[in-house]
Amino acid sequence: MKNELVTKEFEHMIALKQEWSDLENAVDSRIIPRYVESQPNHDSLDLAEILFITSYPPRVCGIATYSQDLIKALNNKFSNSLSIRVCALETGEINYTYPVEVKYVLNTSLAAEYEKLAATINNDHRIKIVLIQHEFGFFKLQEQSFLQFLFELSKPVVIVFHTVLPHPDKLLKTKIFSIAAVCESIVVMTHNSAAILTSDYGVPEPKITVIAHGTHLVPHLSKDLLKRKYGLKGRRVLTTFGLLSSGKSIETTIKALPAIISQCPEAVFLIIGKTHPEVKKTEGEEYRESLEQKVKLYELSDHVIFINKYLALPELLEFLQLTDIYLFTTNDPNQAVSGTFSYAMSCACPIISTPIPHAREVLTGDTGIIFDFRNAQQLSDSVIRLLKNEPLRRSISSNTLQKIVSTAWENSAVSHAMLFEKISCGKITVSYNLPELNLNHMKLMTTNTGIIQFSKINQPDIESGYTLDDNARALVAMCMHYQLTGEDKDVHFILKYLNFIKFCQQPTGKFFNYVDKENNFTSQNKNTNLDDANGRAVWALGFVASLNGLLPQEIISEAIKILKKSLDRIANVHSTRAMAFAIKGIYFYQINTRLPENLVLIKTLADRLVQMYKHESGSTWEWFEGYLTYANSILPEAMLYTWLLTGDAIYRDIAISSFNFLVSRTFNENGIEVISNKHWLKKGQKAGHFGEQPIDVAYTVMTLSKFYDVFGDKAYGKQMVTAFNWFLGNNRLHQIIYNPCTGGCYDGLEEAHVNLNQGAESTVSYLMARLTIENFKNLNKPIQPHL
Repeated sequence: MKNELVTKEFEHMIALKQEWSDLENAVDSRIIPRYVESQPNHDSLDLAEILFITSYPPRVCGIATYSQDLIKALNNKFSNSLSIRVCALETGEINYTYPVEVKYVLNTSLAAEYEKLAATINNDHRIKIVLIQHEFGFFKLQEQSFLQFLFELSKPVVIVFHTVLPHPDKLLKTKIFSIAAVCESIVVMTHNSAAILTSDYGVPEPKITVIAHGTHLVPHLSKDLLKRKYGLKGRRVLTTFGLLSSGKSIETTIKALPAIISQCPEAVFLIIGKTHPEVKKTEGEEYRESLEQKVKLYELSDHVIFINKYLALPELLEFLQLTDIYLFTTNDPNQAVSGTFSYAMSCACPIISTPIPHAREVLTGDTGIIFDFRNAQQLSDSVIRLLKNEPLRRSISSNTLQKIVSTAWENSAVSHAMLFEKISCGKITVSYNLPELNLNHMKLMTTNTGIIQFSKINQPDIESGYTLDDNARALVAMCMHYQLTGEDKDVHFILKYLNFIKFCQQPTGKFFNYVDKENNFTSQNKNTNLDDANGRAVWALGFVASLNGLLPQEIISEAIKILKKSLDRIANVHSTRAMAFAIKGIYFYQINTRLPENLVLIKTLADRLVQMYKHESGSTWEWFEGYLTYANSILPEAMLYTWLLTGDAIYRDIAISSFNFLVSRTFNENGIEVISNKHWLKKGQKAGHFGEQPIDVAYTVMTLSKFYDVFGDKAYGKQMVTAFNWFLGNNRLHQIIYNPCTGGCYDGLEEAHVNLNQGAESTVSYLMARLTIENFKNLNKPIQPHL
């Protein structure tokens, strides 16, 4: 009785949110006539259409949810170049009301419908590729009709196998080989499944593409906050979720709970999910009721909560984020992959799992624990071990998140889009959508003092303190945003960053760079060369000064006052990049002032760079130094600004030659690969790889924009968009660097992974690049970004 009350309490807690979610879904959906094509959007008539043949919501099914998530990700990233439509699979028992993207419906139990659908698809000139989500149960009533359907299709077919059974008998092997023979490509979600297809079924390896099950980016909210929200304060939460059936083997956990509770009495086990609809047709609620009986038998009513509901995604992800350990106890050794398992990993849950192929592939010693099927003793021992070792749980959580980040739905969308391009024989060219402007993470990182230097994942790390570098860049980015939008709230942040720069300025006009969380200058200011930071401050202050007439006059006056004080010593700076940043700042300042002393200072600094260029450059090395390091593009950009102010051709010629040289060393078949922060590129040596930093890509985007604006060379415009697409997935690893969930930017692209921390440097650098692209877009200069 008590357990039933707890269940009702949880249902009440999520009811209001579910009602709002249902309302949103109702607004976005409409009835589609069955077997009749819906009216397409006129704007999408010329887009390449990909037809997904799959189960689809509101049908309650794991593959339906999978397809909806993938289609949403594809639309978010590629809706300007792809039109994704759906043929929903049904058994004819329920008439569903589908959302607008559903174009056709196939009753899988009727043989004649397969032939009819094949003819319709073949006659639809918009459809370029057919993608089929395959599960054996979908077509079991009409297997021969399904095979004939595949043979009759004249469009390229991609088939996604959600289950790949090892050791097939002759009949199954023949079926799969026949399916594979008529497909352009086969997608599986694990390398284990790919190996089985090649070794057990004889499918050629080049035909197989591994694209991991997608996962959701989440904001990684506070566990304690979420536990308080859902009435679980002080509890250690064990969770499982999914559509219930006996194959879940949830009774294994219930058997393990008495031992767990004896050691960890605060433990509570959440069983989230409704009974599987297909199971309910034949068995009713028999399995759930058997679990409830076991809870009573073991006197676990205070430690088990059934949430008999199909949760909306936001609530589900919150439950997973508050989970201390996720339990995956399936008893099916042939389950190739699990969406619930993937979702738990995306929420950084430490996982204890039975040894399905998916678990064996991703749960190494540092990312989770594997136990034998139905072994309650092993399960209880593993749970107790983790609950009593918080450092181990945290380590597993961090490692799990790093392991799973590459499988984000955004990355899955990139992989699918690349596959579509590959098999389309030139009929599909995919272009990235521009993400919405999002300053949320930048603002989250900003305190009353300024923007914090580092973050742990997406949580600001106040222990890292503040830097002049980051606040100067933040000032530029926020001014760019204000210039674009005129949002009054931006002024509040502009003042914060400007005041931080003022705080860092010393009586001599020099700036310190490092400030701790208590607003004290650190010893790093005495032990580190601060010239580059001083140059960036001049850039930021000059940019503010250039916005005279747009920003409030008191901000302009304060920026000029700080800037003038700093310029008294800039002439004595000889650091290459410090001089270049200073030239950029003085150029902006000079726009409205036209002071002759500024022009003299720019020429002084620029002539030093000219001498450096003449000393180092040659026929194969057109650069200012004997190496390429960081923030390289600011050097030719500074030459360009000097030419624009003076008209002296030498600055223009060096700007062009040095920038073209830099571009030749950083652009390749992968798009852009900026110089590694681990291996500088030295004259006469090969470039190092890995360690690509967002800041260098952002600077390159900004420089390309300026060169395009000045010279009108479309090559610069195309390279600018290619460089920006690095953030969106057009990079060596084909993974997103910008996180659209948080608005933050990952700290770097390493050899085989992205650095998940989203610090100030990376986040602000992305925003500067994004705002540069936005201004470019508003100039109506149509350059198409593509994969």
